[in-house]
Amino acid sequence: MIRPRAVNRRSGSRARGLAILSLPGLWVAAVLGLVYAVPGGVQWTPAAVAAPVIACAGTGRRRCVLVSGGLAVAAVALPDTGQLLGSEVAVLAVLAVCFRLADRRARLAAELDRTREIAVAAQQVLLPPLPQCVGGLAVAGDHLSASRGARVGGDLYEVLATPYGVRAVIGDVRGHGLEAIGTVAALLGSFREAAHDEPELGGVLHRLDRALHRHLRGRAHAAEEFVTLMLLELGEDCGVQVINCGHPQPYRLCPGHPGQPSARPLETGEPFPPLGLFDPGPDPKAVPCGELLSGQALFLHTDGVMDARDAAGEFFPLLPVLEGAAAQTASHGGALSAPALVDAVRASFLRHTRGRLTDDMALLVLHRDAPRVPVQSGAQAGSARTATGVPGVPRP
Repeated sequence: MIRPRAVNRRSGSRARGLAILSLPGLWVAAVLGLVYAVPGGVQWTPAAVAAPVIACAGTGRRRCVLVSGGLAVAAVALPDTGQLLGSEVAVLAVLAVCFRLADRRARLAAELDRTREIAVAAQQVLLPPLPQCVGGLAVAGDHLSASRGARVGGDLYEVLATPYGVRAVIGDVRGHGLEAIGTVAALLGSFREAAHDEPELGGVLHRLDRALHRHLRGRAHAAEEFVTLMLLELGEDCGVQVINCGHPQPYRLCPGHPGQPSARPLETGEPFPPLGLFDPGPDPKAVPCGELLSGQALFLHTDGVMDARDAAGEFFPLLPVLEGAAAQTASHGGALSAPALVDAVRASFLRHTRGRLTDDMALLVLHRDAPRVPVQSGAQAGSARTATGVPGVPRP
C-alpha cells in the first residue's frame, strides 16, 4: 500500500527537479529577450555564459551542463553584436570548467552514497531492528540520534528470549550522538552474552558494570562517565522484575478498563544510582513489579523524550501523548498495536520538537498480545533432541 504522503513527496520532488532542469534554458531565453527588447546600449549577450554555471550548481549532471553550454553558444552566435568570437571563447571556457566540476561532483556523490551504505550497515549491526515477537511478546522500538545523519547515538535497547524468560535493557549513555557509540557497543555486547548466561538479573548488572569499566579504563575523565540503565525480565509466569539504575520509570498500559487511566507508572522501587557511579555490591536484587496481564504493555523510554522542548520551551507531554496514542491505536476488543503505538509517540515527539533534537531518544514497547512461549534452555533442548531425534520435541 502506497501512502498518500509518500506520493505527495515524490510528486513534489519530481516537480522541483523539473524546475531546476529548466533554469539554464529559462536563463538563456531571458538573455535573448533582453538583447532584442533593449537594442543598443548594454550588451546582454555575454550573460548567457552563466547558463552552464547554473546547470552545474543546480543538477550537477554532465549532460545538463553540456546542453546548457550548447544553448549559451547558440545564444551568443544568434545576435550580431560584433563580439561573437570573444563571447563564444568565454562560453567554451566556462563550459569546460563546469563539465570538470560536474564530473568531480558525480564521483564524490557516488563515493558519499557508498560511505552512507557502509555507515548504515555498521549502525544496523550495532542496533539492529527488533523482531516483531520475542517469547510471545509483541515488541517494537525506535530511536533518534541528535547527531545529524546518524541513526544511532547514546541510547540503547535490546530484547532477548533467554532460558530465564524475556530480558530487555534500555539505557542512556552520558553524552549523545556519535561520541557515545563506543560505550553503547560495549554495553550491548555484554548484555547479549550475560542475558543468556546469568540466572539472576543482578548477575547481568554485574557483567554490564564490568564491561563499562573495561571500556572506560585509561580514558580521560573516566570517573565522570555514567549510564542510566534499566534491566527488565518477564518470566514464564509473566511476572515482571526490574533493576533500575537511575533511569526514567516505564509505564504500564492497561487499555479497555473504564474509569482507570490507560497509562500508569510502573513502580520499580528505589532506584540504584546510574551505572558507573556506584558499586553494585555482591547481590543486587531485582524488584518484583507484578504480572503483565494479557492485553497489557510496558512502555520504556529514555530521558531524551521527557526533556525535549518545543520552540516555546515547553516540555514534551509524554503521559497525555501516551494515553492518547494508546487509545488511538487500540483496535478490536481494546487490543494495542506495539508498532502503531511507537509510531504515534514518535510522530507526536517530532511535531513537538519540529525535528530539532538536542539529545538522543529511544522508545521500547513490550506488549503481551499472545500466550507466552516457554524458552528452553540448551540442556532441555538437548534432552528433547536425544529422546526423540527431533529438536525440541519430547518423547511421547
